[in-house]
Amino acid sequence: MGEGGPGHSVSVSVAPPLAHGGDLDAARTLFPDAPLPWIDLSTGINPVPYPGPPLEASAFRRLPSSADLAALNAAAAKAYGVADPAGIVAAPGTQILIETLPRLVARGRVAVVGPTYAEHEAAWTRAGHAVTPVADLEAAADVVVVVNPNNPDGRTWAASALLAYAERQAARGGLLVVDEAFADLEAVESLGGHLRPGLVVLRSFGKTYGLAGLRLGFALAESGFAARLAEALGPWAVSGPALAIGRVALADAGWRRDAAILRGADANRLDRMIARAGGRVVGGTRLFRTADFSDGPGLFGRLGAAGIYVRRFAAAPSRLRFGLPADRTEWCRLSRILK
Repeated sequence: MGEGGPGHSVSVSVAPPLAHGGDLDAARTLFPDAPLPWIDLSTGINPVPYPGPPLEASAFRRLPSSADLAALNAAAAKAYGVADPAGIVAAPGTQILIETLPRLVARGRVAVVGPTYAEHEAAWTRAGHAVTPVADLEAAADVVVVVNPNNPDGRTWAASALLAYAERQAARGGLLVVDEAFADLEAVESLGGHLRPGLVVLRSFGKTYGLAGLRLGFALAESGFAARLAEALGPWAVSGPALAIGRVALADAGWRRDAAILRGADANRLDRMIARAGGRVVGGTRLFRTADFSDGPGLFGRLGAAGIYVRRFAAAPSRLRFGLPADRTEWCRLSRILK
């Protein structure tokens, strides 16, 4: 792991920023004359947010206490099926966990099952690992990253297959990272209840609960690795308001059940609209749908000109990903363009 020491210059190549959903500044640049307000369908964030509890003023004024963090971790452990809260690491968003994990692992070969969320490959590459995109779990690498359900196509892997692969990784001193960012509302079995050496599971809070700006996410791992990850994040990694809201939301299993039903109905409605527009749905989750169109770039342009921003893919120009509209007005605006 040779790094540049005193008197040595280190050449660092800076890659161009990755394209992401949710970048309305980019949308405004592309479509400066679009009508307002913008409808941002470029993310997979629940458009109906959790009704957060009222917060005490002290949540903003004081540093979070260890008791506050312990209460959040206990709620997360129960929600994610983790037997021991010592296996929970809370972070200010999943993105910082994606950035931190590669720095805790000796540099080696990393396989990212894709195509998928581009930040995984980018983060391991930035940390000096040799990264290879692969089509499935059969790759032999020191670290393998898989997103389950996958973004953007919704592909899923059975828990039994992932656990068997994690066992093989652990036996050879490797690591399996499973990103379950979209698992909360889906019929997939989480690996949170099966933690073991060689396995790290990532969970997103903001997507499920529609509170992405709160910046809260979790890593689930065996207690030893979890402690190393928490130490790397440092003290007070999660804000007081995030601790308070997260604890209440994660304990609300009834809200999650209802959200899964309601967003599933919304996803089915969106599928019908896409089909009427000549699109072919190729996958997705209850929070986003991905479809191919005969004129994807043209539809992207028509939607943008109408103030509706969806996700496009440079490697697949015919493909667009749609998040869910939030209310009747947004559904009607989208319907008019898709017709």
